[in-house]
Amino acid sequence: MKQPWMKRIMRFAAPSSLRYQLLSRTLLLLAALLLLIGVLQYVLMKDFVYENKANTLGAQLLSMPMDWFGVSVSKPDDREGKSAAPRMEPPKQRPQAPVFYQPGMSFAFVGNDGVVDDLTNNPELASPHLTAQQYANIKAELLSRKSISYRIVDDVNGHEQLVVLRLADPRNRAAGMVQAGAETASLQKLLFTQLAIFISLAVLALAAGLSLYLPLLRKTLTPLSRVVQAASDTDAGNLDIRLPAHQGQLEIDRLSEAFNGMLARLELSFEAERRTTERMRRFIADASHELRTPLTSIHGFIEVLQRGAAVSPEQLNRSLASMGLESRRINKLVEDLLTIVKLDQAPELVLAPVRLDLLLTEMEPQLRLLAGSRSVQIETDGNPVTGRYHADKLKQIVLNLFLNAVQHTDSDTGSISLSLGVSGSHAQLTVSDNGTGIAAEHIPQLFERFYRSESSRTRKSGGAGLGLSITKSIVDAHNGSIEVASEPGVGTQFRVLLPLGG
Repeated sequence: MKQPWMKRIMRFAAPSSLRYQLLSRTLLLLAALLLLIGVLQYVLMKDFVYENKANTLGAQLLSMPMDWFGVSVSKPDDREGKSAAPRMEPPKQRPQAPVFYQPGMSFAFVGNDGVVDDLTNNPELASPHLTAQQYANIKAELLSRKSISYRIVDDVNGHEQLVVLRLADPRNRAAGMVQAGAETASLQKLLFTQLAIFISLAVLALAAGLSLYLPLLRKTLTPLSRVVQAASDTDAGNLDIRLPAHQGQLEIDRLSEAFNGMLARLELSFEAERRTTERMRRFIADASHELRTPLTSIHGFIEVLQRGAAVSPEQLNRSLASMGLESRRINKLVEDLLTIVKLDQAPELVLAPVRLDLLLTEMEPQLRLLAGSRSVQIETDGNPVTGRYHADKLKQIVLNLFLNAVQHTDSDTGSISLSLGVSGSHAQLTVSDNGTGIAAEHIPQLFERFYRSESSRTRKSGGAGLGLSITKSIVDAHNGSIEVASEPGVGTQFRVLLPLGG
């Protein structure tokens, strides 16, 4: 029981497996999207946290009295009723930072000359220093009422701090600036904590999605598995199986239709191959039988002559006449077989303009000679009937149909008629007789090779059964058609339609 499961796992986990490729690519795509979301979240969250911390520091600076930083403001001189600008006095000594300053924060006072007076009590955390030019640029921007963003600066101890600067007194350009800083380590820790939480949730989401996606993927690929199983089970013996045409998936439905069409074509091909093989076996058997009969007769006459019949002129002449007749039968059969082989190779006929009415007129003496004492009528409407045909092949059609009529009509009371006319865009050649006729069950096989109806089984009147087959092949090569209508005891009519014009 373990081996099939192992095979399934191996098939699923194989890199060439469609399930594996869909699953791996989907997971990679989701992981890439989650990674992108995590990076964007980290960048946006970092900017938000730093900006929020900077606003907090700025608010704290604005709420602190200026004398905490050693800045004293003189009262306005209004002796003459005029307000004078406040006068800033520099600190006499280094002020002490208040005791309630938050840990991890630094404070400093920056004079107009760029000198930084560190007000931080914490010896492990010093206020970071900028250059005098940087302080001058920042003060100019603050005086122009521009919004100054925070700065990220390292102090002398190597600690990264977020620094915010504000004017000590916005009303006096001579006043210095107050600087507040906060370590970014706590902010980084917060950001990494948020990122770790997001990564954990993303991994859990991928794991949950994987557990839900596997059965869904297996169910989705079930129709494809049916196609694979059907293809594996298909062989020459069960080409009649078909897949459901509608399985709820457009691509699979189209694949099923293509697979069913392929099976239908294979079934037709195998059936055609089977019929062709059967006809070939029957053709070889019939040809062997037809050749063996005259050869046996010739061999028998030779034995008769060898036993002394040659001394009798009458027996000699009779034997030689019979041998000549059988040899002619063999020659005719071989010629018919060669004709069939050539027609089976579908050669391109060399066509030329031919007038069918003149062709029948040309063949009339030969036809009357073949008919013997039978009545022969040849009728045309007097109008030219012209088309592009192979003249010799058309003569063979007329001769084969006429000889078939001769074989099946009485030598004294037989009547054969040939008529030529036009039916639509086709020339119509009709050969009719008053012979024995053909039973209805024999008509469908009448144009098959070596087929002979019961009325033509005798060697005296019946041929080898190749004349009508050759006739139909020639008609088909001219893109025409041939039809037969017959009634036992009344007669038979063959109707040939050939295209007119070019």
